Order: sequence, then C-alpha cells, then structure tokens
Amino acid sequence: MNMEIAFGNINWLSVIAAALSAFLIGGIWYGPLFGRSWMAAFGKTEEMLKQRSVPKTFGISLLLALIAAVNLEMFIGVEADLAFGTMAGFFAGIGWVATFLGILYVFEMQSLKAYLINAGYCVVALTVMGMILGAW
Repeated sequence: MNMEIAFGNINWLSVIAAALSAFLIGGIWYGPLFGRSWMAAFGKTEEMLKQRSVPKTFGISLLLALIAAVNLEMFIGVEADLAFGTMAGFFAGIGWVATFLGILYVFEMQSLKAYLINAGYCVVALTVMGMILGAW
C-alpha cells in the first residue's frame, strides 16, 4: 500500500467527527449509563477520580480516539459505504478489541462486569465510528 495515497485519501472531517463520537459515547457510557458500575468494578471512588488531571485525561483520550478513527478510516478505505463501515467498525470492536481485552482481563483476573463495560464501550464506539466513516 502506498502510504502517501492512503493518507491523501483520508476524509479528515469524517475522521474528526468519528473521533468526537467516540469521545461523546465515552462520556455517556462512563457517566450516566455505567459510571457507578465501572467505578465499583475497578474499586474507584469519586474522590480518586477527582485527583486526576482532567485536561490530561480528556486530551489524551481525544487524541487516542483520533488515532483510532484514522486507523479505522485507513482500514475500511475510501470505497466504504454506510453498511460496510458499520460492519467493519463492529467487527473491529468484537474481533480485535473485545477479544484482546478478554485475554488481558483473564490474566489480570478482572471481573466479567468490568470486561463487559469496557469491551461494550469499545464495540459501540467503533461501530458508530465505522458508521460515520462509511457514510461520508
């Protein structure tokens, strides 16, 4: 693959929208939907979370979502449509991310609840990212 052509074909507007979607989904997922369950699964408290640097945490999260969106855009290609983008995002989430998280969680002896919360976010976020990238 010619990397110059691959990067030249990236629709940066859709990549930014996809990255923002993952960021927003994360806010909902780890906030009102599963925030308390996530904290319990990992032994976190509100006080512990207040100690983190919010700009650093959110800045790095957004940067990583942008990298994921670029990677997914390059993976699905410029010829992708909504259906292919959606399926590619879903299968990237289920087939790569969720499976590797599963391996890590088994060795780390994490709970099934913790796995389902984090893997579920990854699958949903990548599916929506794929939808956005495929639609544009």
